[in-house]
Amino acid sequence: MFEQITRGSRVKSPWLLHYDCSSCNGCDIEVIACLTPVYDIERFGIINVGNPLHADILLVTGAVNHRNRKVLENLYEQMPHPRVVIAIGSCALSGGVFREAYNVVGGVDKVIAVDVYVPGCAAKPEAIIDGVLLGLEKFKKLSNNWRGVGGIFREAETNES
Repeated sequence: MFEQITRGSRVKSPWLLHYDCSSCNGCDIEVIACLTPVYDIERFGIINVGNPLHADILLVTGAVNHRNRKVLENLYEQMPHPRVVIAIGSCALSGGVFREAYNVVGGVDKVIAVDVYVPGCAAKPEAIIDGVLLGLEKFKKLSNNWRGVGGIFREAETNES
């Protein structure tokens, strides 16, 4: 019963963590614009948090470089299961205009698994909100396939016979 309440509350009010790998801040400004009353992403019950231990959705902007690769991996590992990663902007998708730089690893998917891609340079707030809603749908599906045991979520066993 407690597990169902916890799962339901996480699905109805997901918390997101925004991490800027190393972008030009164009996408970051658009992500912040989504939190303003003009776009009001909080109407979907979504709250921006600063702690990965509380986050359900990870928004990543910017190209991954060697310096922040480990930080991104650590943030991803600290997030509880199930979790969804959304890559925002062309830099997060492929490295963007910085992809040929000597210190750039590439897009976010070179380091961690990405569930939703939001293209654009810079991605528009409407596209970011659409991406977050797609991520929310994926999060709902993942939440139904995971079960909590002692505060730790594990993948549910499927009986395929």
